[in-house]
Amino acid sequence: MSQWAVFQDHVIVITGAASGFGRILSNKLSVEGAKLVLSDINAEALARVAAELQGSPAPVTQVCDVAVESQVQALITTARETFGRVDIVVNNAGLGTTPKPLIEVTEEDMDINYAVNAKGVFFGIKHGIRQMLSQSPAGGIVLNVASMAGIGGAPTLGAYAAAKHAVVGLTKTAAYEYASSGVRVNAICPFFSPTPLVTDAELGPKMAALARGTPMKRLGDPEEMVEVMLMLMSPANSYMNGQAVAVDGGMSAI
Repeated sequence: MSQWAVFQDHVIVITGAASGFGRILSNKLSVEGAKLVLSDINAEALARVAAELQGSPAPVTQVCDVAVESQVQALITTARETFGRVDIVVNNAGLGTTPKPLIEVTEEDMDINYAVNAKGVFFGIKHGIRQMLSQSPAGGIVLNVASMAGIGGAPTLGAYAAAKHAVVGLTKTAAYEYASSGVRVNAICPFFSPTPLVTDAELGPKMAALARGTPMKRLGDPEEMVEVMLMLMSPANSYMNGQAVAVDGGMSAI
């Protein structure tokens, strides 16, 4: 039996499910029999992911712009109306902007990073936990996808770093406020990993140089990141709460 069979029949909402970590996570959870509610802003890519999943039941899909609170709220409502409850919310949707020195960062750069990377996570936390508190039995798990840029500096990625620091702050605050109600909230903080968020941006050509600068002389595979996500989400991991877990091959060791 797979170690992730613990997710069977769990109702799991995943944003940004059409690519990267979200796509891999959806595939792994589908095989284990999780009841998935998948969202993304890209309707065509979301449909492709849903079609490739091999598990049962079939996933529910809903296009969602996480920067719009009403759409995130509607996503949680869909999960409740379809499956009766929400056990886990994975706030995975995010974006990156063109790398540039801090003094060249525009207000628009800040706005889009905060709208998607910070507010989008906040809306998922807010409406996910509201549902978790209202159901019987109350409780659930929230996993936020932050970044190493959320726990340290990120040269040329200032707007992104500011938003990801906000994700870590929201994670810790929600974890403290709702632990006594049976809700656990954690964040994963990956170093660069070759997902579309990275490879489709201007960082793509710099991947080899980034790898050479790491202790392990390589970047993390997306599958490795998803394994940590599953660990953080697992109901068997019942005492980890309020943590921003670095998955960086040792970059933060010194």
